Amino acid sequence: MKAHWQSSLLAGLLLVATTPAHAQNAPYPTKPVQILADSAAGATPDVALRFVTERLGQLWGQQVLVVNRPGAGGSVAARAAADAPPDGYTLYQPVLSTFVSLKPPAPNVPIHVPKDFLPMGFVAENPMFIAVSPSLGVNNLAELIALAKKKPGEISYATTGIGRLTHLAGELLQHEAGIKLLLVPYTGGPSHAVSDVATGRVNMIIEGYSGIAGAARAGAIKLIATASAKRLAEFPDVPTVAETIPGFQATGWAILVAPLGTPDAIIRKVSDDLHKVTSEPALQQKLATLGSYTSPMTAAEAGAFAQKQQSMWQPVLNDIAKNQK
Repeated sequence: MKAHWQSSLLAGLLLVATTPAHAQNAPYPTKPVQILADSAAGATPDVALRFVTERLGQLWGQQVLVVNRPGAGGSVAARAAADAPPDGYTLYQPVLSTFVSLKPPAPNVPIHVPKDFLPMGFVAENPMFIAVSPSLGVNNLAELIALAKKKPGEISYATTGIGRLTHLAGELLQHEAGIKLLLVPYTGGPSHAVSDVATGRVNMIIEGYSGIAGAARAGAIKLIATASAKRLAEFPDVPTVAETIPGFQATGWAILVAPLGTPDAIIRKVSDDLHKVTSEPALQQKLATLGSYTSPMTAAEAGAFAQKQQSMWQPVLNDIAKNQK
C-alpha cells in the first residue's frame, strides 16, 4: 500500500515537472490568431495584410483574422496591442506613420522596436500615388504645381487622416515644390475620399494604389505621379514625383510585431512563416498588381529597418514642422 502511494506521488511529481516543457513545445497556433491593424478597412496596408494573412491561415490551418482599429494616428491599435496577452494570438501591424509622426496625437505614438513591441517580420511596402479629379484640368505633376502656385491654398487634397503617410507625403510635396494646398482629412478608409475626388468636390488625393485602383481603372480619377524611387513595372506610364522634384520619395510600409513578453519560439515561428509566404512569387504578383510589394525580412532585419526609417524621416519631419510655424 505504501509503495503504491509513493509510486503515485512520484508519477504526479513527474507530471507536474514535465508539464511546462510540454506546454512550451506545443504546436502554434492551435486556435485562431488575430492581427490588429491601425489602418481602416480598404486602406492600402489593410488590403496587403489580408492577402498575407490568407496565406498564413492556409499554412497554419487556422483562421487569421484582421481586426481594424484605426483612430488617433494609430494610438488606438497600439494601446490595444500593448495590452494584449503575450501569447502569440494577438499580433499587431503598425504602419510607417505609427513609427514617425509630425505631431504625435498620443503619448504612445510614435512607437519603437524593440522598446514597445517585438518585431517579427515585414509585410509589404506601398509607394504613394498622386491622383487628381479630371475636372481640375491638369495632366501631370508639373501642371499641378504650376496651378497651385497660381492659386495658393485653393487646391484641396484628400488624405486618410492627420499624421498618416498620405498626410505626411502631402506636407512633403508642398515643402519641396514650394506650394500651398488645402488639406481635407478623411477617416474610415479611402472610399469616401476617392468618391469626392471623382466628383470634383476635392481636387486631388494622395493614397496607395489599392485604395484608388477601382476609380483609376474606371477613369473617374487621373493618376499623375507615384512617389516611388523609380517607375513601377506595373505602372510604366505613371511618372515618378522624382522626375519633377529630384530625390522625392514617399513609400509606406508595414511590419508585424508582437507584445513584449511573447515567447521567442513564437516570434521565430511567425517570422519564419511570414518570410516564407511573402517570398512566394504568386503572392508577390498579386500584391504588385495593387501597388504593394513584399520585402521578406527576418525579425531582426524588420526591427533594424523600422529604426532606420525613423532616423531617415525625422529630419524631414523637423523641416516640415519649422515651415508650419
